[in-house]
Amino acid sequence: MEFNDQQAIYLQIADYICEKILLEQWAVEERIPSVRDLAATMEVNPNTVVRSYDFLQQRDIIYNKRGLGYFASADAITKVRVYRKERFLETELPDFFRTLYLLDITLEEIQERYQNFVAETYPTP
Repeated sequence: MEFNDQQAIYLQIADYICEKILLEQWAVEERIPSVRDLAATMEVNPNTVVRSYDFLQQRDIIYNKRGLGYFASADAITKVRVYRKERFLETELPDFFRTLYLLDITLEEIQERYQNFVAETYPTP
């Protein structure tokens, strides 16, 4: 994974985990990768992954079963959506609106491109 300088690495890893849960690549109530496995995959220090897991545990998105590892909580998808939606609306949307205004992009243009994006990226079987 390539990290950007705009956000702490542990938060970017938390976002990666959230995305895996939202896309149902990591099922709820199923074990997620261990700290060491995810650290190796992401090529980061295990302490960084621990920080990500702690962050997500505080939001009840994941939980630790002693001796077994970390698991996605039963309502992880809902909790991820609430967390990510709140963050998007507060931090990313104002910048997005500013850019739309400055470039004179209409909401109709955005809607058309959004629909195309969804159809191409997440086609229904």
